[in-house]
Amino acid sequence: MSLMNKKCTPCQGGIPPLSRESAESLLQEIPQWQLSENADKISRQYRFGNFVKALEFVNEVGELAEREMHHPDIQFGWGYCTVIFYTHKIHGLHENDFILAAKTESIYEHR
Repeated sequence: MSLMNKKCTPCQGGIPPLSRESAESLLQEIPQWQLSENADKISRQYRFGNFVKALEFVNEVGELAEREMHHPDIQFGWGYCTVIFYTHKIHGLHENDFILAAKTESIYEHR
């Protein structure tokens, strides 16, 4: 099943984060995203024509995060937005991070 068709599952902690190999495999579905050097986060910077468009995107990603109950770190300003996913409870990556990254990508593509 593709990442876009999955839903986030609650992560209670106490499980190991994904290995670098697992993360790299999942990245194949979202090739625009980058894996951090320590393989504990994924991120992507998006570009926009102005501040308002960046803010609208941030708000849409925020609504998605609330629906899925999995929240990214977001940085934005005039014409850009950087989205960073990792699972705080396990101090690394979980499949949820990749699910939300794929859905964030879809929001961007459909703007």
